[in-house]
Amino acid sequence: MDAGTAYRRRWGGLAVLIICLLVIVADNTILNVALRTLSDPERGVGASQSELAWAINSYTLVFAGLLFTFGVLGDRWGRRRMITAGLVVFGTASALSAYSQTPEQLIAARAAMGLGAAMVSPQTLSIITTIFPPQERGRAIGLWSGAVGLAMAIGPSAGGLLLENFWWGSIFLVNVPFVLLGLGLMFFLVPESRDEDPGRLDVPGVLLSIPGLVLLIYAIITAGERSSLTGADVWGALLGGLAVIALFLFHESRTANPSLDVRFFRNPRFSVAMATIMLMFFSMSGLIFFLSFYWQSVREFTPFVAGLLVLPAAVGQMLLAPLSPNLVRRFGPRTVAATGILLVCASLAFFTLLETDTPVWLILVFFFTQASAMAVVLTPSTDAIVSSVPPGKAGAASAMQNTVRQVATAMGVAVLGAVISFRYRAGITPALEEVARGGDGDAAPPDGGELHAAGESIEATLALARSLGEPGRALVAPAKEAFLTGLHTAALVAVCCGVVGVLVVLVWMPREVGDHHSGAGSRAPSPEPEGRD
Repeated sequence: MDAGTAYRRRWGGLAVLIICLLVIVADNTILNVALRTLSDPERGVGASQSELAWAINSYTLVFAGLLFTFGVLGDRWGRRRMITAGLVVFGTASALSAYSQTPEQLIAARAAMGLGAAMVSPQTLSIITTIFPPQERGRAIGLWSGAVGLAMAIGPSAGGLLLENFWWGSIFLVNVPFVLLGLGLMFFLVPESRDEDPGRLDVPGVLLSIPGLVLLIYAIITAGERSSLTGADVWGALLGGLAVIALFLFHESRTANPSLDVRFFRNPRFSVAMATIMLMFFSMSGLIFFLSFYWQSVREFTPFVAGLLVLPAAVGQMLLAPLSPNLVRRFGPRTVAATGILLVCASLAFFTLLETDTPVWLILVFFFTQASAMAVVLTPSTDAIVSSVPPGKAGAASAMQNTVRQVATAMGVAVLGAVISFRYRAGITPALEEVARGGDGDAAPPDGGELHAAGESIEATLALARSLGEPGRALVAPAKEAFLTGLHTAALVAVCCGVVGVLVVLVWMPREVGDHHSGAGSRAPSPEPEGRD
């Protein structure tokens, strides 16, 4: 495919890239609504709480750990080629996940899905930077960013619908036809592109990035599961990961052909955009993750209804993401980003007031506002990252952005989850002790181990309540109240992170689009779209 053909087909190519992205992001969120089903020995695979956690975490661990590696390799070996290979891996692993017979098989298949997703994800954004000229790139990235929001909403609602009508494996098997569609259209609409002068492959840098990221993500996830940093394995993984990443950065600053040119961070557009994305995803991801428990455990909605309630957020992101480049051109990146983060903070502050009877329409209004403001911030931030580096390094920059998002998401779920867990156990313990003292004579009161397990989460408490029958009803209202207390505290922590984001933007973000320092990280002139078959 020559450059002219690639340019004429650029919008069709964007549609194919969005299909590839949709299937990956949607499946990463679809599993959340199936956790209860998968834990059932008859309807699912009888997975324990720990096995359910690792069905999610195995995907995240592999995905985040290999994003940077495949971003670098895609720049060298060909981005379309890497997407094609990744889709094959992802589609095959999806089918294996659907027909898993044991929790261990499901965890392994999900890890393979993370491998395929890591091969695909960074290439989608880097291809956009090569096929769109600078004046259209912001709009294209806005549509790409809006698709992420759509996929996050499609996942839970589609998952709930599939679970109500089919067996649990359908939530994975549905990926296969979309993978085949993406593969079929890829060769007609998406040109091949790569770094034409990549230099020598930075093998030590690539090899250092993998254990560094994997150890860091493992430590964050495990600490979040236990709501504690006291484990030796947690501290060992955390310190080991930070040490390897520090060694990676030292190596990158000294080598002649770095995988990640650390001089990019000298450009305020690049470094501030990275910091903004990290703070936003940290503050929002954990809260949004636990709001799914609010819908299903506190308000007692079905998984399908809970999934549908995410749709207003997707609509807000889809509407505002394509418009944000125009806002940036008119008001400047600093004003737009600061305003967007302030609106996010206002929405997060609303969740400190959430109750069991808060009107659903009011919650959806704030969901819409929050997602819209997030889109206004993320689209120009993403554009700033990929346009601040030479086109040949777009894959590495895209992978860095994705890695930052994954690390921030894992940290948000872990840290805010620990806050919720700590507050929840403090709130539910008196009610659990009361139930333990007041046996009704027909059933033995729960022992200490059962009480401790029931205090871990609202789902665990409600499971104990169901097993106790009539005496267990006394636990339902305190469980909901304790969960809301934890959610309020977590929302307050998220607001504080958002305020830090505002300060970062106001102090360091350039006032105008072109207002940044020159240097290695400065934006390189954009060439004509490159395309080779």
